Amino acid sequence: MAYIITDTCTKDELCVEACPTDCIHPKKDEEGFEAATQLYVEPEGCIDCGACVPVCPTNSIFIVDEVPADKQEFIAKNAAHYA
Repeated sequence: MAYIITDTCTKDELCVEACPTDCIHPKKDEEGFEAATQLYVEPEGCIDCGACVPVCPTNSIFIVDEVPADKQEFIAKNAAHYA
C-alpha cells in the first residue's frame, strides 16, 4: 500500500476524481459510504502516482512511509478495510 488516508478525511471525493485507477473507496454511490468515517486507498489498485495528495483539502493522504507518528493506526485501518 503506497498511500494512506487518515481520520481528517472529509469524504469530498476530490481524490477519487483525481485517481486514474479508481482505487479510492467507498464512493458516494457505493454501499457503505454513509457509514464510513473516511475513504480508503485500495492497495492492489494504487499505482503510486500521487495524484490524490495535492487535491486533498485536508491534507489527509500520506505516503505510507511518511504517515505522522500520531496517525500510524491508519495504516492498519486502511489495510483492514480491504482485507
